Amino acid sequence: MNAVAAVAEDRSVLLAATPARWFEVARERWGELLVDHASCEKKAASTALSLIFTYPEDFALTDRLSRLAREELRHFEHVQKCMRELGVPFARLKPSRYAEGLRKTVRANEPQRLLDLLLCGALIEARSCERFEGLVPVLPDPIAGFYAGLAQSEARHRSLYLRLAEQRTGGEDWQARLLVLAEVEAELATSPDPQFRFHSGEPAF
Repeated sequence: MNAVAAVAEDRSVLLAATPARWFEVARERWGELLVDHASCEKKAASTALSLIFTYPEDFALTDRLSRLAREELRHFEHVQKCMRELGVPFARLKPSRYAEGLRKTVRANEPQRLLDLLLCGALIEARSCERFEGLVPVLPDPIAGFYAGLAQSEARHRSLYLRLAEQRTGGEDWQARLLVLAEVEAELATSPDPQFRFHSGEPAF
């Protein structure tokens, strides 16, 4: 699959587009966005590592997620480099409601829990891809060029999580479950939000 096709598939996974207002705020608050982006890359690596520790007997899963975790950490290093070069200081930010909202949908029992975690991972990567792509024309270089490359990476990660989910359904209709989770994700990514974060909803300020 080429990069253009992968990005197109991302759009089909998401049930709603990011509000235009979010991109308008991002143009003005790109420094704050970079700070939260660094945190998101760390969380993405941490999520992959958590799955490796939780399901160590699944060699196919751990092999692929080990590679993903390393790539996410390289992205984190690149974001930190951008922050240093652009003079953006580190700041501690309160967690956004997005990840927590998705976590609340994850079922407790196996194999449903693993399926939900993988599908949530796919949705998060798909949303990241969509926002990176939308940020490219509104942000200055070098951030715009950096984000253009990341959009393709996030599309690959989305595809990986979906493949892993499809292979571990436990007999469940994984596409039907994806639709349920995608509805929750769409609400979190588009409803009014008092915070501005990389995965926040429509800015309500």
